[in-house]
Amino acid sequence: MSQQAHRSVATQEPETPHLDFAGTTPYEDYVKADVLTHLQHTLSDDPGEMVFLVTTQVMELWFTVIVHEWETAARALREDRVPVAIDALKRSVRELDALNASWKPLGQLTPAQFNSYRGALGEGSGFQSAMYRRMEFLLGEKSASMLVPHRGAPRVHAELEKALHEPSLYDEVLRLLARRGHAVPDEVLRRDVAQRYTPSEQVEAVWTAIYAGDATDEVARLGEALTDVAELVWRWRNDHLVATRRAMGAKPGTGGSAGVAWLEKRAQKNVFPELWTARSHV
Repeated sequence: MSQQAHRSVATQEPETPHLDFAGTTPYEDYVKADVLTHLQHTLSDDPGEMVFLVTTQVMELWFTVIVHEWETAARALREDRVPVAIDALKRSVRELDALNASWKPLGQLTPAQFNSYRGALGEGSGFQSAMYRRMEFLLGEKSASMLVPHRGAPRVHAELEKALHEPSLYDEVLRLLARRGHAVPDEVLRRDVAQRYTPSEQVEAVWTAIYAGDATDEVARLGEALTDVAELVWRWRNDHLVATRRAMGAKPGTGGSAGVAWLEKRAQKNVFPELWTARSHV
């Protein structure tokens, strides 16, 4: 090979990455990986507890980013920027897929495997998750009693109280529909947003008209993005139910809840209910 060819090959080879940094790496500065990978403090000798703990922490991170997406969507709807809202909802669908996949490491736990470290949880339970509660509030599942477990954490309690009294994502959708000329009733628009949303026949009629119209219309596409979200929330609740039923049967939950019975009740509820019932009338 000629000297010129050697030089040509050399110029095509990747350069050695920068390895020498004065402090921590830029990657660490941005991701905080060292913090994340040292947050695991197991309380039992069972090796399976590490999987349970890390999976739960990963779920919390997905809750955080999904809340960010839905708050982004709600803000965009207030500002009549429907495409921005749809983009945020579509991103959250991919994130919900990843969140739901988090059940896979836990979904086949036997009672004996779960019992080997269940005692380490004490009274800890997933329903105490503040970030998951913010997700539920954004979906319209409001309940002031859900703030009670967080009274001992002032910052968390304040964030949840703020979320309780703000319009849910669906409230913002219905307000947008009203501004676009759809017959959303005043009692729905003026409702106390700190209360759980209840279905309305008039809202069902609005969605029926939307779905009977142009499928490419912006509002119809918003409805489908919301339906994608609702379907994956339903799948999350059912996967939670199945994993719990498999791991502990009908025993009471770790946080004093009714366990499987409570999860079954939750799994029966539809998110954005009129988006589902309106389909029967199109």
